[in-house]
Amino acid sequence: MVPVIRIVTRKRLALLEADTHAAFERARRAGEAASVAAGRHERELAEAVDRAERAEATTDEVGVLLSHAVREASAAEERLLLDQIALRRLRGELAEAREPGRAVFVLLHRGIPRMVYRSRAEAYADTATHGVPADATWSPVRQFWADAEWVLSAFTYDPAARGFRGALSPVAESVGGAA
Repeated sequence: MVPVIRIVTRKRLALLEADTHAAFERARRAGEAASVAAGRHERELAEAVDRAERAEATTDEVGVLLSHAVREASAAEERLLLDQIALRRLRGELAEAREPGRAVFVLLHRGIPRMVYRSRAEAYADTATHGVPADATWSPVRQFWADAEWVLSAFTYDPAARGFRGALSPVAESVGGAA
């Protein structure tokens, strides 16, 4: 191999130095641009993380609300089902009570109906839960219904009137020791 000698002139050295300064300047500007871009990307990333955290918190809240709503809907559905069963039972009892000559018994407190019973035995057994002493004696009402504290009255279905007719005097006999 033959050694090559290169002669560098001042002009060539000045051009190389100018090229070096220009390359440093371009590198500095590129670094600044990269720094600005990195800062922008960091802010965008922080904003994206913040949005994701808020979305996750909102999802958790919605999940809790949804689980409460599902429980409430389930409870409401259960209540509706129980109400439908009770309604069918009451319709059946009403149909039975509409048989001509069949009596229903109404417990009145100062003239206000409190409860309806299918039989006298049920009425006497349940009146204690409404404040009537178990040893109370039922006697005919000698005054207007609204003036009597407790009255037990029998009503019978009248097909001609398409309704129930009642008597002013309550049932006076006790059943099984209950009032």
